[in-house]
Amino acid sequence: MLVRDRMSRMPIVIRPHATVPEALQVMKGSKVRQLPVVTEKGELVGIVSLVDLLRVSPSPATSLSVWEMEYLLEKITVEKVMTREVITVTETTAVEEAGRIMADNKVSGLPVMRDGELVGIITETDLFHVLVELFGAREPGIRVTARVKPVKGGLAKLSGAVSALGARFVAFGIAADSETITFKVQEVEREPLVKTIEPLVDEIVDVRES
Repeated sequence: MLVRDRMSRMPIVIRPHATVPEALQVMKGSKVRQLPVVTEKGELVGIVSLVDLLRVSPSPATSLSVWEMEYLLEKITVEKVMTREVITVTETTAVEEAGRIMADNKVSGLPVMRDGELVGIITETDLFHVLVELFGAREPGIRVTARVKPVKGGLAKLSGAVSALGARFVAFGIAADSETITFKVQEVEREPLVKTIEPLVDEIVDVRES
């Protein structure tokens, strides 16, 4: 799965000279938490997040009047609070690589570029949706978490035994330690499933129907 399969195309953008209140209004109206900052020529020059905008907004406990706060905020433009060194990805970046980049750099969104042109944005919300799908969270079935020995052919033997019961896999994931697996299956009863996989795993950690 690549970024192009999950990104938002035609992302909402903001100009560098827009004010903080204008940017906040755009975010509120579009229900987004980050805005790529582009010039009139379409050049990406930064990215601004909701956190950036709230950081320069007066605290609710301030003694300033509403008019004073509005006056001060109107003087602050996006280019003064945006992040200028923007981390980007391309349409052909793998989604898990985009997720790693976000986690390593503590950012919640990545502009997607094609030949220097902004063509989309992928956010942590997009990646959460991928996670939900990969684990079959919206599909009914029996979800199993187990610990297995990392031996060659072990997973093939396990999946073959489960399939022999007539089960249909809707999700299958392996943790980074290669010893913890989670899968969800349909069209099988809980008791025969557990009985079948017990001899093939070190430990059944969790079994639940959803």
